[in-house]
Amino acid sequence: MKIAVVGTGYVGLVTGTCLAETGNHVTCIDIDESKVKKLSNGQITIYEPGLEGLFKRNIRQGRLDFTTSLKEGIKDARIVFLALPTPPGEDGSADLTHVLGVAEDLGPLLEDYTIIVDKSTVPVGTAEKVTGKVQAGTKVDFDVVSNPEFLREGVAVEDFMKPDRVVIGAESERSIQLMNQLYAPFVRQGNPIIFMDVRSAELTKYAANAFLATKITFMNEMASLCELMGADVDMIRKGIGADSRIGRRFLFAGVGYGGSCFPKDVQALVRSAREVDYDFKILSAVMRVNHAQKQKMIEPLKAYFDGDLSDKTIAVWGLAFKPYTDDIREAPALENITILLSLGAKVKAYDPEAMDNVKEIFGDKITLSKDEYDVLHQADALMIMTEWPIFRTPEFGRIKERLKNQVIFDGRNLYDPNQMDKLGFEYYSVGRKTIKA
Repeated sequence: MKIAVVGTGYVGLVTGTCLAETGNHVTCIDIDESKVKKLSNGQITIYEPGLEGLFKRNIRQGRLDFTTSLKEGIKDARIVFLALPTPPGEDGSADLTHVLGVAEDLGPLLEDYTIIVDKSTVPVGTAEKVTGKVQAGTKVDFDVVSNPEFLREGVAVEDFMKPDRVVIGAESERSIQLMNQLYAPFVRQGNPIIFMDVRSAELTKYAANAFLATKITFMNEMASLCELMGADVDMIRKGIGADSRIGRRFLFAGVGYGGSCFPKDVQALVRSAREVDYDFKILSAVMRVNHAQKQKMIEPLKAYFDGDLSDKTIAVWGLAFKPYTDDIREAPALENITILLSLGAKVKAYDPEAMDNVKEIFGDKITLSKDEYDVLHQADALMIMTEWPIFRTPEFGRIKERLKNQVIFDGRNLYDPNQMDKLGFEYYSVGRKTIKA
């Protein structure tokens, strides 16, 4: 099947590459000429484990190509995916400028029946708006379908190739049959393709991300309670995670969630609820708690240095919002670095993948180091912001040699407090006992 994907960001590139892997001819379209040139030359523009091999193979075998021309890209395409950015506006609502702009351009270009798929995360009613924009410019039959993505950065290829479920909002039998045909190779093990009405599909993505953000935030609230009551949030996590009704995932306490999805989607859902005069109280609380949680390590750090961080050097391990990605959008590390700089501290940082992106924001205001030990040299304290595997079992002797003070502020609960006590560290974590010298 000939497929077009408009947008070569994270979702668009993964979607296009994975659809090509099952034998479709996929053309990805983007207005950024330099980006399209890089992609056409086999140079991948995002970091995502497992993607580069598929990307290069499908280019080499002629199933994946790139263009800046919408007309050229959608020619003969049976299905056109819209994988465009929907950033939050000033009021928190999703900005549909890119989606509706492309929809308007598509109308005059359609030559035969086409399915237009909203792959971007969009609020309820977007498919109707897209339909109106396309309809105004064409007399050709088409359908607009909602097919929200559920890709986790770091395991996006696996999520696409072996999805837990595929959600499709479609109204016509013709579109249902074609979408079922497209996704059949990805669900051979029996995971469901769930067909529903378009509005429910649009809302499903927001509901999923908002629920997961709420799980994380609930555990962070429990962590704060544990600190006051002398309990251990890790023990509580194990105790409730064994309950099949709750599950083990998304129960780790830390310095809050970040990334391109959870913050934006929770905010957009709250805004959408307000538009129909509904006060989504739980999600409003989730946003407030998460904002405060990102700064969880700042107060103990200030207290350790008697409130004066001027001329102190803080080493930061981890800059991406989660491991296995270079994505720094809404990353807790960025907020903490900004606060540290405002308090007069010097910041040295290391991340396996995200340092180039961070340099674009902070420039020479912080020092980026070559590895996790180099960053510790002559630092006054270590702060951990991302749970990369290389940080989980470090050489603690090398840490002690390089740090001026044997103190770690662990925002991801990577280490056992009792072990840190035996090793002679002063150790601060989230929702567990503090180890003091």
